[in-house]
Amino acid sequence: MYICGLVIPVPADRMDSYRAWAENGARFFKDYGCLEIVESWEDFVPEGKQTDFRRAVAAEPGEKIVFSWQIWPDKTFFEAAEARMHQDPRMESAEAPPFDAKRLILGCFAPIVVMGRV
Repeated sequence: MYICGLVIPVPADRMDSYRAWAENGARFFKDYGCLEIVESWEDFVPEGKQTDFRRAVAAEPGEKIVFSWQIWPDKTFFEAAEARMHQDPRMESAEAPPFDAKRLILGCFAPIVVMGRV
């Protein structure tokens, strides 16, 4: 299992646009073997004393935080799929994201403890 995670600031009034954009992306990633995608809209994002999700992405007033993750079979599979995805013409014709992509945080992770679905 390999996890690709994102933290994204999205204007609150773009929630429906974000959902449509994410649904299209999920279909695309599924075509390349992604096992699961979860897109979560901010419900409770407390302000931290030193840092927090909002500061991490320089969220502006009126933006909500999206926390998203993708589960891939393993790192090697993900890297091969990513290389193939960048050759897919759908990447060039994809809609622009309904948020400022320069401020999203992306990271990939190898699990060290898993409880629940495996």
